[in-house]
Amino acid sequence: MGNFPQTCTHPFSVGAAIELDGALRATRQKGTADMTVAQRERAALVATFRETPPDAPTLCEGWDARDLTAHLVVRERRLDAAPGILIPAFADYTERVQEQVAASTDWDVLVSQVADGPPLYSPFKLLDPIANVAEMFIHHEDVRRARPGWEPRPVDDQTVAALRRPVAMMSRLTLRKAPAKVVLRTPQGDTLATAGRGPTLTVTGDPGELLLFAAGRDEARVTFDGSGDLIEAVKKSRGGL
Repeated sequence: MGNFPQTCTHPFSVGAAIELDGALRATRQKGTADMTVAQRERAALVATFRETPPDAPTLCEGWDARDLTAHLVVRERRLDAAPGILIPAFADYTERVQEQVAASTDWDVLVSQVADGPPLYSPFKLLDPIANVAEMFIHHEDVRRARPGWEPRPVDDQTVAALRRPVAMMSRLTLRKAPAKVVLRTPQGDTLATAGRGPTLTVTGDPGELLLFAAGRDEARVTFDGSGDLIEAVKKSRGGL
């Protein structure tokens, strides 16, 4: 499995409790069995996992689909190991646990555990509607966009609205050291986040694409207004905690 890919250690999990009550309301789905956006994104990710071989590549460098699934299981079900996803001092232990889970658990069982969602003892049971919107969306695209010939999938208006909030939270953490004033803007002209210092680099895309860019995914469908050197410098500066 190797060391944790930097692009797959989502700092958004740290700030998941911010404005939780408002986020719960914002992400609540009406008319689809009362599912939240996070639950719908989880279901979509699981459906993709079920049609994907466990050794399929992902956008998380060094991780195949089995590794990525084990990451999600450890994050939600192993309270002893989850801190190392975000805290470097505990990363070695987390990596060992994740490798053990990936190696010893049947693929179908891993996918079923992701499908079941956080158990009652997990903090993500409460935080799921806000913390897991970004997590499930990003990791779904990690699987989809590692395939040749991928195209962005249709995203409904409620999901688009739910993805706007984590763009700002993610960018404040991953782009804080950017050597530019990075402006993340929708095609409609809405600025969702500004981070970094220096000459201005405007990144334009739909909220989900801006989230992927802020999370370090070069496969994000975005456009840039800035010099080529500045674009590359900003891309290289993105990081987790």
